[in-house]
Amino acid sequence: MDLDIVFEKQKEGGYTVYVPALKGCISQGETKKEALENIREAISLYLEETKKSKIKKLFNSVSVEKTQVKVNA
Repeated sequence: MDLDIVFEKQKEGGYTVYVPALKGCISQGETKKEALENIREAISLYLEETKKSKIKKLFNSVSVEKTQVKVNA
């Protein structure tokens, strides 16, 4: 998966990095390398939570019942 990321150098030092396509997916690091490693982890966690959330919504919208149905074939 290819995602655009944005690095912002901070006045106090270090970098803030975020993914515009993933609302709220943000991290930071003292160096660009550390910030990149951290955002990779943040992206993985973000996508994992998104999958769980979508699965929960799917199960909440589906009613499942066990019953027997007689069919003449």
